[in-house]
Amino acid sequence: MNNQVSFTLRGRNPDVLTCIANLSNDEVFTPPEFANRMLGTLAEAWAAANNGANIWANSSVRFLDPFTKSGVFLREITYRLTKGLATEIPDLQQRVDHILTRQVFGIAITHLTSLLARRSVYCSKHANGPHSIAKGFASETGNIWFERMEHTWVEGRCRFCGASQKTLDRGEELETHAYALIHSENVKTRISELFGGGMQFDVIIGNPPYQLDDGGFGTSAAPIYQLFVQQAKALEPRYLTMVIPSRWFAGGKGLDDFRESMLTDNRIRSIDDYLSAADVFPGVGLKGGVNFFLWDRDNPGQCQVSTHFKDWPVSTSTRPILEQGADVFIRFNEGLSILKRVAAVETAQSNSLLLPEDKRFDRLVSSARAFGFRTFFKGKAKKSHGDLLIYQNGGKGYVPRKSVAAGTHLINKWKLFAGYAAPGTGNKDTYPHRIISTPFVGEPGSISSETYLCIGPFDSKTEAESVLSYLCCRLTRFLILLHKPSQHVTRKVYTFVPTQDWTKPWTDGDLYKKYGLTTREIAFIEGIVRPMEITGDLFDEDTADESDDE
Repeated sequence: MNNQVSFTLRGRNPDVLTCIANLSNDEVFTPPEFANRMLGTLAEAWAAANNGANIWANSSVRFLDPFTKSGVFLREITYRLTKGLATEIPDLQQRVDHILTRQVFGIAITHLTSLLARRSVYCSKHANGPHSIAKGFASETGNIWFERMEHTWVEGRCRFCGASQKTLDRGEELETHAYALIHSENVKTRISELFGGGMQFDVIIGNPPYQLDDGGFGTSAAPIYQLFVQQAKALEPRYLTMVIPSRWFAGGKGLDDFRESMLTDNRIRSIDDYLSAADVFPGVGLKGGVNFFLWDRDNPGQCQVSTHFKDWPVSTSTRPILEQGADVFIRFNEGLSILKRVAAVETAQSNSLLLPEDKRFDRLVSSARAFGFRTFFKGKAKKSHGDLLIYQNGGKGYVPRKSVAAGTHLINKWKLFAGYAAPGTGNKDTYPHRIISTPFVGEPGSISSETYLCIGPFDSKTEAESVLSYLCCRLTRFLILLHKPSQHVTRKVYTFVPTQDWTKPWTDGDLYKKYGLTTREIAFIEGIVRPMEITGDLFDEDTADESDDE
C-alpha cells in the first residue's frame, strides 16, 4: 500500500504545486494544468506520427526537462507513464522503477530546485532514501542532476550567456545561475557526461529561465530563453516543446537571429499563443504574453497556430510560420487576413505583405533620439528669440538652435510627436488597449527629446492633422500592433502601415471601406484596439506618462 500512496491518493489530496510561490524571476513555476496541456499536445503529435500509438504506453521513450524547477513536467510524465505501462509492466514497483531510472531525466537550475524536483518526482529529496518511491537508484540525485557550475569570464562577461562578472561572480554562498545546458562547448558531450554515453532523448520539455537579471532589471534585462531553445535543438530530440515569452515573434532585445532561425524552421508544427501571461502564470508580470511551441524533428510542414485570451473563443489556423513579405510572425490569425487585405490594395498583389517603398509609413518615422537629446535631458527657460521649443519627459523646455546636432531638416516643418514607450497597465496585458501613446502635432520651431519619435516632415498643418487622424484610427494602430514586440514603439513597428492621402481627415469607416474589411474583421479589430480621441492638437504634459486605465 505504501508504494502506491503517491498515485492512489492523488485525486483526493490538494496538489502542492498549484500553490507554491515563485522563488525569483528565473524560478517561475509551471502550473500543473498547463504542463498537462503541453503534454496533451505532445501526445497528439506522437499519435499522429505513429499510427495512433500512445506515447505513454511506450517503455522506451526517454524524456528530459533540462531546466527543471518544481519537477512538475517530470512528475506528470511519470504519472501518465505509470498508467500507460500498466499492461506491459503489471507490477507497480517494477513499473515505477523502470520509468524513473530509464525514462525520466532532469537538470535542475539551482540547488534548491533540485531538492524540490526530487521531492515532486521521487517523493523524497534523496532518490535513494527510505521514503523514495524509486528503489533502483544508488545515488541521492537519481536522474535529476544538479552541480554548481561557474561562468567563463571574458572581459567582464560570460562567454556562454553574457552574464556580468561584476554582478554574478559573487562567492560560493550564492547561486551562480550558470545553467548547465547553455554553459558547454558541446551540449551532446555534456549530456553524455551527465547521464552516460550515447544518451539520446526522444522528448525535451520544460519552461526555461526567461532572462538574466544581472543589473538590467525588468524589461531591459537580457533574454536567455533563446539559448536554451538552441541548445535543445542541438540535442536533436524527436520532439521539443517549451513555454517561452512571445516577444520573439516580432523582435526584442538580442532576439533577431533567434527569431529568424525560428521563422525559417518548418519543424515548428504548432504554436499556442497566450496574449496574457497571467492566463498561464497567475500573478506573474510579463508583458507581451507567452507561448508554447512543438518542434517535430521528423515531420516538417506548416504550423498550427492557436490564439488564447481569457474567455475568448480559441482561434486556430494552419499556416506558414513566416508569410511572404514579412520578417516577423503574424500573431493573430484574424490579423493575417486583415493584413493581407491591406497589402493587396496597396501592392495590387495577393501573395506578399511587403509594401512598396513609396507606400511605407515607417519612412516618415524617425529613429530614436531624432534630435540627439536623451530621455533625461531637460530644456531651460527661453532666453532668446531663436530658442527652440523641446517636448521632453514630463513637460516642455527650450534649447538654443545651435545645440541641435541631428534632425535639423525637421525643425522648421510641421510634424507629429509620438511616445517611444506605449501606454500600459503595469505588467498586465489587457484588451482592448491603445497600442501607442496619443500623438500630437509639433509646430515649426519645435523638437523633442528621446521620449518621443518624430513623424514627418509635412509642409502644412493640414497634412500633419490628417496624419494625426490616421494614427488615431483603430485599423492603423492594429497594423502597428502586428509588428510590435514590446511596449517600445520604434520606427520598425510601422512596417505594415501604408501611407495615405494627407489632404483630408481619416476615420476607421474610411479605412474599413477602402480595404474591404468584413464585419467579423472589424469586430476583431475593435475588440483589440481602444478608441483614441483627439481633443486638441497641442501637447498635453501628461502624454509622456499616459496609463491605459481600464
